[in-house]
Amino acid sequence: MMYEQQQQQVRLDWRRKTGTADQRKGGSAIIEEDESLEVVDLSGLSMESLPNPTLNLALVCKLDLSNNNLQTIPESLTARLLNVVVLDVHSNQLKVLPNSIGCLSKLKVLNVAGNYLRFLPRTIENCRSLEELNANFNQLTRLPDTIGFELLNLKKLSISSNKLVFLPHSISHLTSLRILDARLNCLHSLPEDMENLINLEVLNLSQNFQCLETLPYSIGLLLSLVELDVSYNKITALPDSMGCLKKLQKLYVEGNPLTSPPPEVVEQGLHAVREYLSDKMNAGHQSPVKKKSWISKLVRYGTFNGSQVSRMNQEEREGFMAIDYQRIAGLASPRYVGRFSPRRLFSPRRSH
Repeated sequence: MMYEQQQQQVRLDWRRKTGTADQRKGGSAIIEEDESLEVVDLSGLSMESLPNPTLNLALVCKLDLSNNNLQTIPESLTARLLNVVVLDVHSNQLKVLPNSIGCLSKLKVLNVAGNYLRFLPRTIENCRSLEELNANFNQLTRLPDTIGFELLNLKKLSISSNKLVFLPHSISHLTSLRILDARLNCLHSLPEDMENLINLEVLNLSQNFQCLETLPYSIGLLLSLVELDVSYNKITALPDSMGCLKKLQKLYVEGNPLTSPPPEVVEQGLHAVREYLSDKMNAGHQSPVKKKSWISKLVRYGTFNGSQVSRMNQEEREGFMAIDYQRIAGLASPRYVGRFSPRRLFSPRRSH
C-alpha cells in the first residue's frame, strides 16, 4: 500500500507545474523565464526506478532526481528532455549515464555527483551549452579525450574525489573555464599547455598525495588565476614562471616536500614566494633551451619584463593562507550525507 501511495505521489509530481518565474529559477539565473516550461522535483523519494512520465518531457526545463536509489536512467526518457537546462541526479546509484544525454543541446548544469560512475559517455561532448559539470564523488578513471574541444562554454568543472590519473590534453582548450576542482584524485601530471585557460580563476589540485610531483611551467601563464591549491602532494619545486602570476591572492602549498622555494621563504608568505621565483627566473637558474622559450612566452603574454617583481603590500601578504580543514570536512556536507550512510554503504545493490 505504501509503495502504491509513493508511486501515486510520483505521478502527481510529474504533472506538477511551478507557478512563478522565481520558483522556476530554483536559485539559478540560468533558467530563462518561460511560462510554458516546468520544473519537476522527484528528489528524496527513495525511488529505484522511474515511472512513466505523465507530462510532455519537452516541457521540462529543470529535472531533479537527486537523493534516490536510481541505478539507471532510461535512454528514451533523457532523449525527450529537449528543453532541459538543469539536470540533477546526484546521490543515486548510477554506474553509467545514458548515451542519449548528448541530445540535451540546451543543458547548462549537470550534477551527477555521489554516484558510481567510472566514465562519462563521450556523447556528453554534444552538450555544447553546458556551463557547470559536477562529477564529484564518483569512481571516474578518465574523462573523454576530446571533452575540451567541444564544451567551450564550460565555466566550472568539479571532478574531485575520483580515481583520475591524468586529465586529457584537450582540457587546456576550455577557454571559458573559471573553476577547476580536481582534488582527491590520483593525478600524476597535468597537461603541459595550460596557457589557453585564460579565464581560469580557481585551480584546486590538492590531496593527490604521492602521485603529483610536478606542475607544468605553463601554470605561470594563467593570467586570471586568483587561487591555487596544490597542498598535500609530492611537489618539490614550484615552477619559476609562477613568479609572474600577478593576480594570485591565495596560494596553498603545505604538505609538500618543497625545496624551491625553501621553507624559510614559504613561511614569509605569498609575496616572498613570488619574489623568490621571479628572482630565480631573472638570474637564469633555468634550462637554457626549454625555459628560455618559456621566457619569450611570458614576455609575449605581458607577465614578465625581465625585472624583479616588486614587493607586495600587506593585503597581498595575507593572501598566503594555511589550509582550511573545514573544506575537507565539507566534502561530507549534508548534500552528500546519503552517499555515505550505513544503509547505502552496506546495501546489497552496491556492487562494483
